[in-house]
Amino acid sequence: MADLSTLGRRIRHFRSKAGLTLEEVGQITGTAPSQLSMIENGHREPRLSLLEALAAALDVTTSDLLDGEPPSARAALEIELEKAQASPAYRELGLPILRPTRAMSDAMLKTLVGLHRELDRRARMSIATPEEARRANTQHRADMRERNNHLPEIEAIAEQATKAVRHTTGALTHRAVAQIAQQVGLTIVHTDDLPHSARAVVDREHGRIYIPPASIPGGHGLRSLALQAVANKMLGHKEPVDYADFLRQRLEASYFAAACLMPRAASVEFLERAKRNRNIAIEDFRDTFGVTHEGAALRFTNLATHYLGITLHYLRVDGDGSVVGAYENDGLPLPQDATGSTEGEVVCRHWSARQAFARTTRTSEHYQYTDTPVGTFFESTQTGIGTNSEFSITLGVPYAESKWFRGRETHRREVSTCPDARCCRRPDDGLTERWRGQGWASPKVRTHLFAPLPQGTYPGVDDRELYEFLETHAHD
Repeated sequence: MADLSTLGRRIRHFRSKAGLTLEEVGQITGTAPSQLSMIENGHREPRLSLLEALAAALDVTTSDLLDGEPPSARAALEIELEKAQASPAYRELGLPILRPTRAMSDAMLKTLVGLHRELDRRARMSIATPEEARRANTQHRADMRERNNHLPEIEAIAEQATKAVRHTTGALTHRAVAQIAQQVGLTIVHTDDLPHSARAVVDREHGRIYIPPASIPGGHGLRSLALQAVANKMLGHKEPVDYADFLRQRLEASYFAAACLMPRAASVEFLERAKRNRNIAIEDFRDTFGVTHEGAALRFTNLATHYLGITLHYLRVDGDGSVVGAYENDGLPLPQDATGSTEGEVVCRHWSARQAFARTTRTSEHYQYTDTPVGTFFESTQTGIGTNSEFSITLGVPYAESKWFRGRETHRREVSTCPDARCCRRPDDGLTERWRGQGWASPKVRTHLFAPLPQGTYPGVDDRELYEFLETHAHD
């Protein structure tokens, strides 16, 4: 099926071929010429009944109008130029949008489109090394956005697991986690000599889950690690065939662990009560179920849209401002590279995720409203210290949804015009010329968050070290 740009151009093509004006088609279909113009320019989607009326007026079929192919070579160039100028890479330049006109020659259009193709190729070449992983992660985030970050099939499996150990609410005990592991024939063993690149190891032959004796810095609690290992067996995970498969398995395992630690029924009841009281707070959700702030925020994204009707966004950002993890279904304009990937990109310095680092007292959440080109968002941010650096966890919602949340009375407000580079990534007018050639900085090199798939079976895990570990412990 055609997108709106292609559909509009096909309608215009057949109208011109029929020798009809907008006014004449409007009289036949009973539609205002201004509305027809918006449809032809790809700014409005016509109802099916209007499409059928247009097809009849132009003496073509509805299928002719809905065909996904541009109606002409020129139309194909115009559509490609339009899409190129809508890309994050072009918007970042802050240049005006150039609309093709009848006076613009085909040769000029080909030149402009060719330039955009080359710019896009060079942008992609600069991130070619981790491209597979970044592409997979981008597609994964888009898929979860379509599902509102909610996986009912895993919710049901987790619900069965927790009911079997009679856990319904509150903090899930380590003993209950061990009982859940026993349901699938696994025993939890604590050891301090795990492979340095592994958070946990499952010995399927002997039915053991090896985890460290203490929580890993950065929020990886022992209960969550054990439950993720259980999930791999309970969900029938096999050796990942590529990075996308690995990412899917990691997501499903983490989702299962969160659904066990914060059971659906109890979590929804708690959140619905907080919404009725207009007092939703991630810190309360966190404390009620004895989990990390990040775990509570992520679990909230699983449930908020499906059960509470609240769209939202989530961000984990390192102290240098780069995105570690992100999710949104509320339209927040996340930073993106040329491939559409967000991980590793730097968020606007005016967003709550970075403003929270400037506070001297960080024991409580940071609340603020942020004005963006697509609207105003209310955000709450909690900072923490990870293995190597500080980080922030942000949960945000559109302004209209702020009425349900604690902290909405805050007077903190920031204005962001990102992705326009003039917002916070380019110096004020005159400063570039003033200091050109006079200053020299040694930059920090920001490593890519997702490396390409290693040669081994499990991304990021040293196979030799893993197998030596299993061999050593097989006879314990």
